[in-house]
Amino acid sequence: MNQLQQKSRSAEASARAGRPPGPTAARPGPAALLALLTAAGGLRYATALLVDALGTGLLRPFMLLYGIGVLRLGAGTVGLALSAGLLAGLLVLPLTGRWIDRGARSLPAAATLLIRAVGSVVLLSADGLGGFTAAAVLLGIGGQNWPTTHAALVSTLTEGRTRDAALAAGRTLRNAGLGAGALLATLAVTGGSGAIRLLAGATAAACLVAAALVHSLRVTDPGAAAAPSPAPATAPDPALAADRAPDPTAGSAAAPVLRRIGLLSIAALPYAFCFDVLEVALPALLVLHLHASPAWSSGVFVGNTVLVITLQLAIVLRLARRSRRAVLASAGAVLALSYLGFWAAWAIGGTAGAATVAAVSVLFTLGEILYSGSGTALVAAVAPPRLLGRALARWELSTGVGRALAPAVLTALLAAGPGVLWPALAAATLLAAGAVTRLAPPG
Repeated sequence: MNQLQQKSRSAEASARAGRPPGPTAARPGPAALLALLTAAGGLRYATALLVDALGTGLLRPFMLLYGIGVLRLGAGTVGLALSAGLLAGLLVLPLTGRWIDRGARSLPAAATLLIRAVGSVVLLSADGLGGFTAAAVLLGIGGQNWPTTHAALVSTLTEGRTRDAALAAGRTLRNAGLGAGALLATLAVTGGSGAIRLLAGATAAACLVAAALVHSLRVTDPGAAAAPSPAPATAPDPALAADRAPDPTAGSAAAPVLRRIGLLSIAALPYAFCFDVLEVALPALLVLHLHASPAWSSGVFVGNTVLVITLQLAIVLRLARRSRRAVLASAGAVLALSYLGFWAAWAIGGTAGAATVAAVSVLFTLGEILYSGSGTALVAAVAPPRLLGRALARWELSTGVGRALAPAVLTALLAAGPGVLWPALAAATLLAAGAVTRLAPPG
């Protein structure tokens, strides 16, 4: 056991014994963030996360603009290509989980970054629909598989509640990098198509640097790849026999847990709609139905980003003594309540309705933080060690499918009117929260 794992197990034992958490958990802040980031992969990995987030933030908001403005493709054609990329990423995800279960850790994470770097280069060289679609597929595969590989790597280097906090710290850093990258891109895109090409080149360079940093960690799970020892010729020592006993998680004992994780992933599908609620439904509500200035929509988005960056780690640390299953279920209840609040804002109308949307968005952000802070952490905590990759892949597949379905479902419900959209979302998410309570493994 390495020093990081010893520290993590000590922290977990303190929590179970009811002792106060260590100083990092007690005082969340920049120092705690840095300590947690370096606990999961060291400074190189923290740097890789930041570089990758900046590069992704530079290009991700402008993929549609690149296809339309630089390659002169139709908006519908570009949208189909982007959807194909996301679908390809979801199809590859189960294979990534099996790769992780063979013991690979830093290599799959580096591979997702390298694929995105190649995708950015293909985008730069594209001169039509074929090249753009190929780039979208590569970027989709890299982007959809990154969360699973990242969570598996962090789970190998940390344990227990330290792992939960390290995952939250990584999301905090990534959100900050995405926001900074998008801001830089917004300033650069005023330079026209040449500046947009520059964004693609910067993204390729950032992903390449991040891939090199992650690959240099050389992290594996020796237990997953270890070959069984031959049977001894003499009577074995009882202690050694216990160490060499077959891992119960490698056989049928693991099947019920993995099956429950699969059911949990299906039950939690409505949760994933929250990300597109922020990017699709709320702007439509504010601009089309409340006739508010687009500045309201921008303000809600910026406020959500700032709150996630500043509160995510603190909330995860504060809830460290609570059951992850209970936190995940409460996330659904909070999101459902916020949807009812947006419904009320539509009923109020006008500037007062827009102000209500802004106020309720704080509650919505809290639900998003609870969801993102507990879902992956719960799966990592209860997954059979030899099936960690497949368990994480199932969970991320749920998130990916939810995000893929959300634009079509939300726009269809919006066409029927806000009086249909928000009650339907609230009911679906509340039902999902109840299903999570019943189906999620305790953890």
